[in-house]
Amino acid sequence: MMARKDALLRLHKRLLAQRDDLRRKLELPAASLSDQNTGDAADLAAHDVERELESQLVSLETRELARIERAIQAMRNGTYGQCEVCSNRIPVARLQALPHTPCCVNCQRQYEEQSADSNSEPDWESAWEFQARENDRELTLRDIRIDAD
Repeated sequence: MMARKDALLRLHKRLLAQRDDLRRKLELPAASLSDQNTGDAADLAAHDVERELESQLVSLETRELARIERAIQAMRNGTYGQCEVCSNRIPVARLQALPHTPCCVNCQRQYEEQSADSNSEPDWESAWEFQARENDRELTLRDIRIDAD
């Protein structure tokens, strides 16, 4: 149990670092997306392609940031490491590989199979729904609640 708590503390620090890195990255493209570029048609077309690629990258990073924010909040709530679908404990090895995963391998596999069968569009979450908390603080062992086996 103590080993799991130690692993979760390390994951918390890792998630905070990833979140802060993504926040910095997301601040930079906003300025470059609004730049006006003058030149011939080829220059403008190249600039449009570059802006579209930047926009797609921002979209991906925004979704990742939302998942990280959700995982950090789950740590605060004492629900981190618990599958949101079946409520089983997510193994630490999976959390180390994907620290912001909300579900276990089995539930993720079922979701992917259902999505492939239905040919549905991906769910594009907005990071604005998951605004960062201004008063982040380090977690201690006392802050992490884990159900006993």
